[in-house]
Amino acid sequence: MNTIIPEWQDHSGSLNSQTSRLVVTIDGPAGVGKSTVAKRLAAHLGYTYLDTGALYRGIAWKVNARNVDATDLNQVAALLETTTLALHSGEDILSVHVDSQDVTHEIRNLAVSQLASTVAAHPPVREWLLSIQRDFADKGGVVAEGRDMGTNVFPHAQVKFFLDADPEVRINRRYHELQEGDQDKNRDNVQREMAIRDARDRSREVAPLFPAADAMMIDSSNLSIDQVLAKMTEVVAAHL
Repeated sequence: MNTIIPEWQDHSGSLNSQTSRLVVTIDGPAGVGKSTVAKRLAAHLGYTYLDTGALYRGIAWKVNARNVDATDLNQVAALLETTTLALHSGEDILSVHVDSQDVTHEIRNLAVSQLASTVAAHPPVREWLLSIQRDFADKGGVVAEGRDMGTNVFPHAQVKFFLDADPEVRINRRYHELQEGDQDKNRDNVQREMAIRDARDRSREVAPLFPAADAMMIDSSNLSIDQVLAKMTEVVAAHL
């Protein structure tokens, strides 16, 4: 069984009462600012934020907790048969519950992060999550952030973005993010792990990372979050 529970929020100062309920997708690799800008765009529009990475992290958390071999497709697929997953979207935080246990903070640790892209490469995992992601956005009013939102999960989304940045910029951002989270990682390790994840995400057999043909490309290398948000807001406004 798997469930996502959207809890619609009426954000103060949002455009909620004025907007039609679009599906907006934001794809891109790690270190480009997807999560931050997706949360802020959702709040601005009065939409619900869908962090699909949290779903894969939730599964990776259970794989890690049960000492399952993340590279073994059959073991991971069998684990899904006894897994429940609930994603609760609130105004300030997106909480993740695996088998009724709140793992919101645990899924952000380094061990789970390293397993997430391995788990996400398995076709049964992506298929298991596909329908519930689509059900979540069935009525629109969603900003969905991930790596295959515009190409695979929501190919008919009205607005699509693909965020990218210079590799050095991405490495530095990820390194500082880990330092702020008290995770002791040196920059060389961050660079190596990001290269491995990029290669895995871009070359996986099912739903690899690449821009949708109709996505707006945004290079965030030299842009602040406010500047990226301004660009996105302008594009979304044109579709209302």
